[in-house]
Amino acid sequence: MTSSSVAQPISGAKLSVAVPDVSAANAALWLTATTFVAALAYYFLGFDQGAVSVFGSDTHVHEFIHDSRHFLGFPCH
Repeated sequence: MTSSSVAQPISGAKLSVAVPDVSAANAALWLTATTFVAALAYYFLGFDQGAVSVFGSDTHVHEFIHDSRHFLGFPCH
């Protein structure tokens, strides 16, 4: 086998890879925002019963997500 039959890299070609900004402050901001949204979703799916809602005795939120509560295994009645 000769060296001419082996694939050789093109000389002068450089691979450029974009590296995202992963600073500690940026990561902390994303972690905080994600945790807040997850806690809010967990509250509405798991704890908001209408009668003990933070919005008073309004049951619109409870009725809007009623079927998804049962699908995810949260009993509500």
